[in-house]
Amino acid sequence: MLPCSAGLGLKPPHFADAAAALSGAEAKALWFEVHPENYMGIGGPRLRALEGIAARAALSLHGVGASLGGPDLPDPAHLARLRSLVERFQPAAVSEHAVWSRVGGRYFADLLPLPRTRDMLVRLSAGVDAMQSAIGRPILLENPSNYLDFAREMDEPDFLVEVAQRTGCGLLLDVNNVFVSAYNTGIDALAWIRAIPARLVGEIHVAGHARDTGGTDLLIDSHDAPVTDDVWSLLGCALEHTGPRPVLLERDGNLPEFGALMDERERALGCFPEAETGLAGQRRQ
Repeated sequence: MLPCSAGLGLKPPHFADAAAALSGAEAKALWFEVHPENYMGIGGPRLRALEGIAARAALSLHGVGASLGGPDLPDPAHLARLRSLVERFQPAAVSEHAVWSRVGGRYFADLLPLPRTRDMLVRLSAGVDAMQSAIGRPILLENPSNYLDFAREMDEPDFLVEVAQRTGCGLLLDVNNVFVSAYNTGIDALAWIRAIPARLVGEIHVAGHARDTGGTDLLIDSHDAPVTDDVWSLLGCALEHTGPRPVLLERDGNLPEFGALMDERERALGCFPEAETGLAGQRRQ
């Protein structure tokens, strides 16, 4: 299991800094997450560096390429490569998105939304089952960002909970995605979070977002900026609902210095109820 602490999305430019941080006081609480698609080669310096990190800290594999809700079941070759990584690194968690991104062997450069219908519920559940069977363990399923208020037969929390109940997977609660979706489609972010049973939530994500400059005024789940005050506040509400959970700070673009991410991690730790987590003594001085 992942530590009930704050982790960082790990990028190759930060390998040396991450290794150095693990020699400090945070070593028992700091954990990292990577996209497995970036590590599906058979060798090389990137894999060796990740092995060094994974030997000293808990690791989460957060997939972006399985296309669990697509018209085709996940690619068996992709799942086989993922299983090899799981066996090699023995990650504390494996997760994927409740989206689709592949059809007829062609991949799209985005995570595309799913209509929340009964037919799609069956399709997504089949994709989750295929992935879990392939890697030999349950996964966590992440809620996506929404930019349109789609026609639906089910509200999104009910849709995700039903998939979890059918497949035995857990849920990855992305607080930034909830905030972005709430702004874009008018849902109540706090009610959305409270509709998810706490027992199903195995991990929480926070990230920065951006405002669309193309004239739509939409918020975009860009992962290229610091987390906003509104999202930090929503994270605190989420942790009040779920209790202590592993919290991951995502940053994929405009990558800052590692120290800036560690400073944001401090703010994430500040959202935990200290009496319940005992994390106060593990923070940097």
